[in-house]
Amino acid sequence: MASVYSGSHTLSKDDVNYRMHFRMINEQQVEDITIEFFYRPHTITLLTCTVLSLMYFAFTRDDGNPDSNLWVGLILVISFFLVISVLAFPNGPFTRPHPAIWRIVFGLSVLYFLFLVFIIFLNWQQVKQLMYWLDPNLRYAKREADIMEYAVNCHVITWERILSHFDIFAFSHFWGWGMKALLIRSYGLCWTISITWELTELFFMHLLPNFAECWWDQVILDILLCNGGGIWLGMTVCRFLEMRTYHWASIKDIHTTTGKIKRAVLQFTPASWTYVRWLDPKSSLQRVMGVYLFMIIWQLTELNTFFLKHIFIFPASHALSWCRILFVGIITAPTVRQYYAYLTDTQCKRVGTQCWVFGPSLHSCVCMEWFGMQRHMVQGKRASQNARTVITRSLLTTCPRDLKERQMWTATAPQPDEEGRAQERANPLTAWTASRNWCWRLCWVAPEFTPKCEGLQVEKGGVKDKETTTSGCN
Repeated sequence: MASVYSGSHTLSKDDVNYRMHFRMINEQQVEDITIEFFYRPHTITLLTCTVLSLMYFAFTRDDGNPDSNLWVGLILVISFFLVISVLAFPNGPFTRPHPAIWRIVFGLSVLYFLFLVFIIFLNWQQVKQLMYWLDPNLRYAKREADIMEYAVNCHVITWERILSHFDIFAFSHFWGWGMKALLIRSYGLCWTISITWELTELFFMHLLPNFAECWWDQVILDILLCNGGGIWLGMTVCRFLEMRTYHWASIKDIHTTTGKIKRAVLQFTPASWTYVRWLDPKSSLQRVMGVYLFMIIWQLTELNTFFLKHIFIFPASHALSWCRILFVGIITAPTVRQYYAYLTDTQCKRVGTQCWVFGPSLHSCVCMEWFGMQRHMVQGKRASQNARTVITRSLLTTCPRDLKERQMWTATAPQPDEEGRAQERANPLTAWTASRNWCWRLCWVAPEFTPKCEGLQVEKGGVKDKETTTSGCN
């Protein structure tokens, strides 16, 4: 076997190939550097600027305001850590627009992970106090479920009502799935994740009331129009970038002003485009299971956003929500690329550093939700019951154990008007699909196909809880 001499020992050909393939996803090098000034380290200059800025902020500012001291100190710590990230961290799989940008992204993801580790060891009240310190207005924040109604009068379908659903959230669905398609680059995986996410909303509807949607909103507007349109747009861009010929000329060789401006703008586009094929007829079992794991992690990442804002009570329009979504979307790009290379390239034996950091960060978010739900249970004066048992049971079944537990998690379900009640009594299928209390309706419409609901008195108009027994779906 051929070998290469490196330092004090000899590397085999397999080791050389392994290092080369891993370096392509973890430490991508810039080819054909045209302006060397932007790719030199400049370590002494950077050190001088950071030391001078530290001395300036330390000795010239007024330290009489404690909150200002904490803010300035926190910002400078983050800034210095990002400077170290630019000097020491790997580039990752991307080099456009500049490797330093992706080193900063990796540094921010490390800071985010460390922050989540710190948050795990705080109780619910301490986390809330930290949020109030970041934004005092969060003291008055309310959940959307407490001020909005969901899945009301779903039998009323008019053009005005349909058009009213094309709001900023519909655009977010469309644009978000366009970005996801650019990352995943597979019609099969995108459609599978899209449909399974709607099923996830059904399963967690008893915990998150804003997951309750009318059938036409969920199937037609979400899956077919917003998600489907975004997937089509993203995949169309992928096909265009795959067929494009990538030949980059130096900006020094371009003599026209328009050409130089165009070349500078194109610096923010991909240097090349990789054709992606997650599965093929000869895929191994490990590769298939890796794809399934990828879809599960994707669903958990999406679910974290809704659970965090529900447990810690901040609106979707708050900066904590949309900044986190934007940040997670940015760090997902190198993560998906590194995971795909590890899953499909037999020469790549390790996951990239960005992918490695993303895994513990997701696990930390899940732990935050877990302990946050425990605290939520205790505040609901249900400390006598084991909180872990309740949470696990809620996550594994679509029926809450009793109506009191359901009321503790979600707001009271909005009731349809008199016309809606009449149509529900005339059509049991409409009654089931039109209400977010579909678990209880399921026990009424098809009792022979559903688990037995002990302690529930089934009536024609709905479900009535008995006072002497504990209700639940076993």
